[in-house]
Amino acid sequence: MNMAGIVISQAQVADVDGIFELAWKNARENGGQLAVRFTREEIASSVQASSAAVARRKGKVIGFVLTRDKCGVNPPILEAMFRAYPGAANAYSYGPVCVDASARGSGIAAMMFAELRKLLPGREGVLFIKASNETSLRAHRKMDMREVGEFTFENTRLIIFAYDA
Repeated sequence: MNMAGIVISQAQVADVDGIFELAWKNARENGGQLAVRFTREEIASSVQASSAAVARRKGKVIGFVLTRDKCGVNPPILEAMFRAYPGAANAYSYGPVCVDASARGSGIAAMMFAELRKLLPGREGVLFIKASNETSLRAHRKMDMREVGEFTFENTRLIIFAYDA
């Protein structure tokens, strides 16, 4: 998908550094909202093992959404989410979702979700968002994703959203 110089597509190994840099800029320790900190190796593994979507402008990654299959080894926060809301048998977690500050509000998150729906047809996507992250909560409600539960992890209240592909 290409809109006003923004290209949305499946993430490739060549995108790993750009995803890592954008994630780092938006990490909690840098004042961002990302709840999970990823290494380059974890991002590369995610891109290779499952579908992920990226947004690029002039070849630079300005947005990404990673996915992980429900089955398999998942970090403790995802295990807690799937205990609170098991989802469909073939569900996957999506997230984090991250869009560069310069491109927020332009519909990039919705375009990346549309790409995921094409890449992972017929599967339920499940995501958690910090209850205090009003911007992300609003964006997901606007995309007609349904709120399906909540859980607490490391003293943080998290809201679970899901959508059917």
